[in-house]
Amino acid sequence: MADNSFSDGVPPDSGEAAKNAGGPEKLTDQVMQNPQVLAALQERLDSVSHTPSSYIETLPRAVKRRINALKQLQVRCAHIEAKFYEEVHDLERKYAALYQPLFDKRREFITGDVEPTDAESEWHSENEEDDKLAGDMKNKVVIAEKPAAEEPNPRGIPEFWFTIFRNVDMLSELVQEYDEPILKHLQDIKVKFSDPGQPMSFVLEFHFEPNDYFTNPVLTKTYKMKSEPDKADPFSFEGPEIVDCDGCTIDWKKGRNVTVKTIKKKQKHKGRGTVRTITKQVPNESFFNFFNPLKASGDGESLDEDSEFTLASDFEIGHFFRERIVPRAVLYFTGEAIEDDDNFEEGEEGEEEELEGDEEGEDEDDAEVTPKVSHPEAPDPQCCSAGLGPMLPTLGRWRCM
Repeated sequence: MADNSFSDGVPPDSGEAAKNAGGPEKLTDQVMQNPQVLAALQERLDSVSHTPSSYIETLPRAVKRRINALKQLQVRCAHIEAKFYEEVHDLERKYAALYQPLFDKRREFITGDVEPTDAESEWHSENEEDDKLAGDMKNKVVIAEKPAAEEPNPRGIPEFWFTIFRNVDMLSELVQEYDEPILKHLQDIKVKFSDPGQPMSFVLEFHFEPNDYFTNPVLTKTYKMKSEPDKADPFSFEGPEIVDCDGCTIDWKKGRNVTVKTIKKKQKHKGRGTVRTITKQVPNESFFNFFNPLKASGDGESLDEDSEFTLASDFEIGHFFRERIVPRAVLYFTGEAIEDDDNFEEGEEGEEEELEGDEEGEDEDDAEVTPKVSHPEAPDPQCCSAGLGPMLPTLGRWRCM
């Protein structure tokens, strides 16, 4: 019987086959002549060549040099844009002074210090005819058994700002049941901009009538802003951004501080084994923690995920007060502004669905849909970079970074 075994693990005819093939060079030629191999290589090369960075790498050195010059121009544009937003801030300050007399009169009507005239109270609504008809019918109905009760006439507009807190989801989520009696004493919210020559910022002022909870007539929250390109990443600049905020000390009356709660805790002595009960104060959820905000890290250390989310939410609320609540308070009181916002969001979603339905050749079951992200008023901390995206003060918008 012939011995067909081989000691080096290579079939005896493989070396001969390599010789007949003419070595590695000829084998490479044969592979490159395979249409399937060529198609796969071409696909791989196409995917690499279509990326912007890979394309830039293929350009001659002289062209890259000109691109670098364009980047320098872009940095200079960013600095000019920063100056533009500083002047926008000055313009906001100028027009804030024109708005303020109207806001002061608004406060007088709300508190009842001033009664509006007939001319000031005249307003033609869409439902005016229906309201008039309902009033006429009511006047014609006579109940003999019960005399008509006199219509109440409370002072001003009771619970005006508290109603806004209740209507706006972003705010109502922060308000606890024990916060409500305090917020019913809120008489006004003002926005004040930083003085000329001072660092860019704005202050929210919450004005309260005398109450049984704290002695402060005004609670303040200051939001610090920055309008300058980052030295390490100047191309990321898209406008002013809130970078930090400061609250104020609330002078709570004894036993009225809703931001803390008292708990009882048992302690056991290690040696004697005796047990004692102690009481201690721990933080409590409350809207008034808004005036004791988390500080942004200024030492270069990054915040943890929960802290970033909390800080982003704080910036979002401050911006919303400034751009929406204070300028349009009556519309948030009546709910009209909230309905407008809801209708706008529904319209966006409907348009997106219509566009998706027009695409050809898409398998409905397997299609992967990427939802459209829009921030008409403020950033969503879950999709923006830590929620600390830049903010356009004139448009009242946040941009995802």
